Amino acid sequence: MRTSFIVANWKENKSNHEAAEFIRRLKQIMGDLKGAEVVICPAYVSIITAFDCTRDCNLKIGSQDVSVHEQGAYTGEVSALMLRDFCQYSIIGHSERRKHFQERNEIVNKKVQLAIKYGIRPILCIGEDAEQRKNGLTNELLFEQLQSCLENVGADMVREIVIAYEPVWAISHGDPNHRAATPDDAEKAHEFIRKTLARMYDSQTASMTRIIYGGSAKPENISSLLEKENIDGALVGTASLDPESFAEIIKASRQYPY
Repeated sequence: MRTSFIVANWKENKSNHEAAEFIRRLKQIMGDLKGAEVVICPAYVSIITAFDCTRDCNLKIGSQDVSVHEQGAYTGEVSALMLRDFCQYSIIGHSERRKHFQERNEIVNKKVQLAIKYGIRPILCIGEDAEQRKNGLTNELLFEQLQSCLENVGADMVREIVIAYEPVWAISHGDPNHRAATPDDAEKAHEFIRKTLARMYDSQTASMTRIIYGGSAKPENISSLLEKENIDGALVGTASLDPESFAEIIKASRQYPY
């Protein structure tokens, strides 16, 4: 069975104090966090604090990125080797990294392999923008991203990876009036991703791999997304910044063990 998987991506938000207060409040609201796997991805400066705050519960900590280098003279970089003591997961290939920092599939692939080498499970982000979707290139792009980003990654390693379908055109960027992809839109992409993994590896690997949705997931739409056969959870942005909102998403996800 694929356990529901919910990730909070705080992006460039929350001070160290705010991170600790969020986790305290989330634990207070949720009590027992069993029933879904929940990962908090704070900024680098708050990872150790967040890790310390989650020692008494089954919340897990992830990073929002990881260096493409193992170690060395790379000022400002944080490697998988440094993160492995605190992080069980790392978001890799997020659309904002691809857009603002020009991360190509080849870079994403190197990061995936380094994360796995040091025992960190990648949350691999793939997805199309509005222009690519308009031109009917969604499946072609998803196939290309999976092939490139998982190059030299064996089936045994892929089962440790979470794939996040991130339709760039559906991300709200904090706009409360923005509409996410419909559950049917998301399910079509998730189904294609799972079929592609079956072609690349085998049907068992595809059925075991968790594929989550990452385009403006929020309390109002999470249940309708998770009802779909191939949607195993969510990568949550804006709605993860408020503990009450994020708790509602977690509660909804508990109804859908796959």
